[in-house]
Amino acid sequence: MHLGLPFSLDEYQRRLTLVRTAMKERGIDVLFVEDPSNMAWLTGYDGWSFYVHQGVIVNLEGQPLWWGRKMDAQGALRTVWMEPENVLFYTDDYIQSTQRHAMQTLAKILRDRGFENKRIGVELENYYFSAKAYLTLQAELPNANFIDATALVNWQRTVKSDEEQIFIRKAAKITDKMLDGIFERAEPGVRKSDLVAEIYADAIRGVDDAWGDYPAIVPLLPSGSDAAAAHLTWDGRSMKTGEATFFELSGCYRRYHAPQCRTLFFGKPPADLLNAESALIDGIEAGLEAAIAGNTAGDIYRALMEVLTAAGIERSGRAGYPIGLSYPPDWGERTVSIRDEDTTVLQPGMTFHFMPALWQDDWGLEITETILIKDSGPAECLCTNPRKLIVKE
Repeated sequence: MHLGLPFSLDEYQRRLTLVRTAMKERGIDVLFVEDPSNMAWLTGYDGWSFYVHQGVIVNLEGQPLWWGRKMDAQGALRTVWMEPENVLFYTDDYIQSTQRHAMQTLAKILRDRGFENKRIGVELENYYFSAKAYLTLQAELPNANFIDATALVNWQRTVKSDEEQIFIRKAAKITDKMLDGIFERAEPGVRKSDLVAEIYADAIRGVDDAWGDYPAIVPLLPSGSDAAAAHLTWDGRSMKTGEATFFELSGCYRRYHAPQCRTLFFGKPPADLLNAESALIDGIEAGLEAAIAGNTAGDIYRALMEVLTAAGIERSGRAGYPIGLSYPPDWGERTVSIRDEDTTVLQPGMTFHFMPALWQDDWGLEITETILIKDSGPAECLCTNPRKLIVKE
């Protein structure tokens, strides 16, 4: 009954095997996954239902169970790879009720399957799992041993399969189209809200057979001194001569992302911005050379910072994170960080948003790349827009 799985059944079995191996290593008997990205990665489920309680139950054998709101079970039947009997639901009287909680029905499912006194893994550090949900599960299953399984599934997602890499490359083509459209349309006097409308049109129309999905983060495009702030969106003001605007965005294909940032300046850029551009481009090149299988995420960071420090540029914070399948509010996978202390060994198939943005007191400069770790040699950049400050005089 499903609408057409994005991946082969062998691919889903590969993922399930990875997760079950990690569960055994942690001594987890059953895993409850609430993160919609992890749900989709394991089962194919795709729906805008992550504002209510839902999840996937992973046992050490058999098919996973999808669990959620009754009206969303219809979406599950149409998108997951499991048999219909493995799609379970609770009724609408549990929605925003002060008399009952949906986790009571999840607890019953676990009790009925003999897990009431087992080791149950839950994603405690998660946007989608509330404190009330956890407390309700504890009250309903007092003899269970709850294990913090935060990011257990996320870590299994770090190396992308060949099938996943195809999707990320399609997302990258959409990203390229979005940025090309910006550079063509953006002019002094153009309202940001009008420009964002065109950005979304390019994003959703997609490229060739790669139709566009909604991205996990909206376009970010602060200008002038506002570009010192990393995460401002848009308003109705017009773009101006003498200001830099960075654009942070991503194409999205079947929930897979390929973020890229570029900065646009109207007029003649000041010397400090041009100097920062030169150093940042050199730092990115150094980071790409260090982004080879066998090195660590920290090696990328140190290569970048050696160049920036030599140029007299101070920068704090991490310089990137893994990307792939995601839902709002974030396209990062919340595992590896490109920073000095991260000792994660880079493996072929890992994909990152290499994001060494510079935010100063009254200006910002973002030039970034989505990168793929290769079998040998430096990382591959998946988007094709020129790596430079874009100037329109």
